[in-house]
Amino acid sequence: MLVESPPEPRAETAPAPPTRRAVRAFGLLLSLAILVLVALASIAIGAKELSLGQVWHGLFEDSGTYGDVVVAERLSRTLLGLLAGAALGLAGAVLQALTRNPLADPGLLGINAGASAAVVTAITYFGVTSLSGYVWFAFFGAAAVGALVWFLGGSRGATPVRLALAGTAISAALYGYLQAVMIMDEAALGKMRFWTVGSLASATDSTITQVLPFLLTGTVLALALARPLNAMAMGDDTAKALGADLNRTRALSMLAATVLCGAATAACGPIVFVGLMVPHVVRSFTGPDLRWILPYAAILSPVLLLGADVIGRIVARPSELQVGIVTAILGGPVFIFLVRRRRTAQL
Repeated sequence: MLVESPPEPRAETAPAPPTRRAVRAFGLLLSLAILVLVALASIAIGAKELSLGQVWHGLFEDSGTYGDVVVAERLSRTLLGLLAGAALGLAGAVLQALTRNPLADPGLLGINAGASAAVVTAITYFGVTSLSGYVWFAFFGAAAVGALVWFLGGSRGATPVRLALAGTAISAALYGYLQAVMIMDEAALGKMRFWTVGSLASATDSTITQVLPFLLTGTVLALALARPLNAMAMGDDTAKALGADLNRTRALSMLAATVLCGAATAACGPIVFVGLMVPHVVRSFTGPDLRWILPYAAILSPVLLLGADVIGRIVARPSELQVGIVTAILGGPVFIFLVRRRRTAQL
């Protein structure tokens, strides 16, 4: 009589490790939560101290007190910081992919210089004194320089190196013009001093309304370019084999970066390092896939911009330090670190 042997105990299967996609998605949600906290801090913290009750009344009730007025002003400032930060981050990520240079930023193609030159021209020669006037001059100046860089870079035959060289040359010429006009015209110097450092302090509902259509258009266009830019990252021949239209992708990338950076610069002034630092740091934990880099950059860039704005309000109370100065102070050491790390990795 055969005796059946007892069944062997089954080894417990270890739970499957989370996929990289799940980790990225969780990180995106975490980044969004951080952005919400920083936005709330931007409304609650400033040169003028407010209680939590005053902040709550200013956000959800209309009692007309001084605290409510302050909160309303900070709300516009925070909204502009959210929009401008996302625009600069997306523009930087697109330009880094377009030029295949992980240390590129919107200033590389002369967009900031074009906006600045247009504003000083408007002040000196057309007598424009309001921020609403600056916005349109700055935007069209950025757009004109973007088109000029595209033309000088070879238009349909443009390459990343040609675009970078054309942008650098035009930037140098425009900043020379900018300095010459400001030295000769003291009134322009006084009015430009505040705008050129980059600030969110002059944010109004009108400013947000004027730049919002451009920012939304540029955002949609940048996100739509993720796949063709991914293909271009593997080389022109491979991109063509995958069906990517190189000329159209480069032209649309230039257009998206110009619209995003031009609108943000028009509203806030030229703010440096945001479009450089955030996409570069994001790439270190998302990898080279722009389908993840772009959303992360759009969320974390406002975190940096609003965080720097809050720091500027705290360290200089009862006055404040403009956000463009704070990002430059923070960005300088970070940029040096990134360059040194990149050189070390290449050795």
